[in-house]
Amino acid sequence: MNIGVFTDSFRPYTSGVVRSIELFSREFKSLGHEVYIFGPDYPMLNPPKEEGVFRFISVPWPINPDFSLPIPFSTHLGATIRHLELDIIHAHSPFLLGRLGARAARRHKLPLVFTFHTLYDQYVHYFPFAEKTSKQVVQNIARNFCNRCNMVVAPSQLVVNYLRRIGVEAPLVNIPTGVDLNEFSGADQNWLRDNYGIKPEEKALLFVGRLGKEKNVTFLMKSFQIVQEQFPETRLVLVGKGPQENYLRKMSSQMGLADKVIFTGVLPRQTIVHCYASADLFVFPSVTETQGLVIGEAKATGLPVVAIRAFGPAEMVAHGEDGILTDPSIPAFTEGILSILKDRELYDRMSRQAYENAALVSSRYCAERTIEVYQDLIDDKAIATRKWKPYKKKRGGRNSGGSNHYR
Repeated sequence: MNIGVFTDSFRPYTSGVVRSIELFSREFKSLGHEVYIFGPDYPMLNPPKEEGVFRFISVPWPINPDFSLPIPFSTHLGATIRHLELDIIHAHSPFLLGRLGARAARRHKLPLVFTFHTLYDQYVHYFPFAEKTSKQVVQNIARNFCNRCNMVVAPSQLVVNYLRRIGVEAPLVNIPTGVDLNEFSGADQNWLRDNYGIKPEEKALLFVGRLGKEKNVTFLMKSFQIVQEQFPETRLVLVGKGPQENYLRKMSSQMGLADKVIFTGVLPRQTIVHCYASADLFVFPSVTETQGLVIGEAKATGLPVVAIRAFGPAEMVAHGEDGILTDPSIPAFTEGILSILKDRELYDRMSRQAYENAALVSSRYCAERTIEVYQDLIDDKAIATRKWKPYKKKRGGRNSGGSNHYR
């Protein structure tokens, strides 16, 4: 089948959403399907041309310059969809290009699938207006978008429950992104020590993700300060970048941890695999994750995990088996880290179990389940007669803001 993916973020930008799209696209293609990406351009990064990737003119988001906002307008999108003979459209955002994809699905009578990757109402600190008001607005947008879809994919059962609570009535299916286990074979178990001077006796605590407020990294820094007092032979490795990076660097200096905290910045994918393999413990304080894909990746290299019991991580970590889930308090999170570091027998047992449990969710299996969902929707003859709710527009308004270009 021919699959059209509409997303507000794509490489070279790095995020869990981008990683999910890359993994599923790779697996879909290996299963014999075609995937076409409709995503933003990144003019400052000048991404290379890629076959099957259609980039819309985009502008940097002033609040987060690393992120580009695509202009959701095209004079020839319809012709492109007909030329590609798309069978289904899969949106990965309820906003700009996701909404464009929804309109295209309605116009061409194609099934519309949406993956609810993010707890969008937890990201309103990026909006330059009243946080309380914007939180409700964003939640309403997400709910209304879900209810216009033929199927909504949730990466965890907790997200399924959340969507029902906020009023989503569309069909829901729980399919995580999964982990490409082959990617982790042969990873360098000494990479961090060789490249950042971590001593053999030191334990490397690893975090992988955006350095943004929603990831709760300041919480992690405060916890690590206490860990240092009781277990000095530790280093904290932060892989990624984001709007809080400078603040976190300053914070580490003020806390006397400048030589204990390593900021790697954005790393190539294969290098991140080496980071997992050469760390000793994965620490994940975020409370906004719908899945926590990085947790599955960490477990694929045998890393025990300490995470806050919230949404995705609560399902990705088998508490007491391959890691520890804690309450969202610094004392509880710190105790979770120390309990594993101080007990070698517990560490070894959790490491073995983490590796075994990672094999339970492979990206191939998750892709096969998604293809089954696609096929069921395509085979459903009712799709051609479904009554779509039109998007409400202000009187006299129209989509504008420039034209799109395909690289």
